[in-house]
Amino acid sequence: MNARTLPSLQQQLQQLVASPSVSATNPKLDMGNRGVIDLLAAWLETLGFNIEIMPIEGQPHKANLIATLGKGDGGLVLAGHTDTVPYDDNRWQSDPFKLSERDNRFYGLGSTDMKGFFPIAIEAAKSFVDKPLQQPLIILATADEETSMSGARALVKAGRPKARYAIIGEPTGLKPIRMHKGMMMHALRITGQAGHSSNPAYGASALEAMHGAMGEILKLRSEWQERYRNPGFAVQVPTLNLGCIHGGDNPNRICGHTELQFDLRPLPGMPMEELRGELHQRLQNCIHGERISFELAPLIGDVEAYEEPAQSELVKVAEKLTGHSAESVAFATEAPFLQKLGMQTIVLGPGDIDQAHQPDEYLGLERIDPMVEILRGVIGRFCL
Repeated sequence: MNARTLPSLQQQLQQLVASPSVSATNPKLDMGNRGVIDLLAAWLETLGFNIEIMPIEGQPHKANLIATLGKGDGGLVLAGHTDTVPYDDNRWQSDPFKLSERDNRFYGLGSTDMKGFFPIAIEAAKSFVDKPLQQPLIILATADEETSMSGARALVKAGRPKARYAIIGEPTGLKPIRMHKGMMMHALRITGQAGHSSNPAYGASALEAMHGAMGEILKLRSEWQERYRNPGFAVQVPTLNLGCIHGGDNPNRICGHTELQFDLRPLPGMPMEELRGELHQRLQNCIHGERISFELAPLIGDVEAYEEPAQSELVKVAEKLTGHSAESVAFATEAPFLQKLGMQTIVLGPGDIDQAHQPDEYLGLERIDPMVEILRGVIGRFCL
């Protein structure tokens, strides 16, 4: 089999969309990604890439793919995640798992976030399969970016792949991104003592303790926003959102347990452990009483804020090839994990973030050829 027998770009995207790979915190919705990984592995092996499939520990139905063309210590990684978010079937105008073309767009679940990046990367790679690469070209496909980022965490643990530069093809509208905020999600669980509401002495209200804790959290948020600011972001300060709260069971019972879930988005330069330590200390100071206790528990693993220096070689090359200055985004990516592996890293892809996680998700056809040309330019700059 040779490169001429590969499916076309459209056929590849059609097959990727048709291979469900939903990643969800709800086990009833969560799926594996091996179908997507196996498709990519077969196509890239046909092109002469060396294939390594890395199963995710404890999740045999999920894996990363490291496909390498050429040899060397440097090189370029073109990276993307293979999973999608869950979908609202009744809100789609067409089958989310059948690629459909209309209005000069490809519609399908994952078309922009971000299965569509892989056929584009493969199309760009085709131009280099018969050329003597001085440094390797690596196409990296990961698992579970939409939830735990277990795929990216497994790569860091393994210390692979080794390369000097990395582009993550998340939807950025063909603009290079060199900064995004981090993500920390926690549950604050307060336990008191239930009792008859006719006499406060019969119990200890977890809800009243939570009231004080919420005030302290919001006070700390204001202090962080006064202390930290980055004009490179549309929202220049760190944000903290009180997302949901549950507690108690009846109006005539003193509340014995309550839980608050909240989300913190720190700026680059805000160390996660210091933030968590400060938060815990403030809660410890305001939640007290013989019959009151609390637990601050992470809901997901931290995703650190990310920043690639404006003067880095990769940023400058991407700016020249795209015609856009590097910007920032609010959403988190796998970029900080690839940076931990020693790579200059940017986020740059053909889709638009306002299409991600939406019914009737689509990738505009007019974005495909420009993205192929950008990737060809980057491969030529860093691999030849």
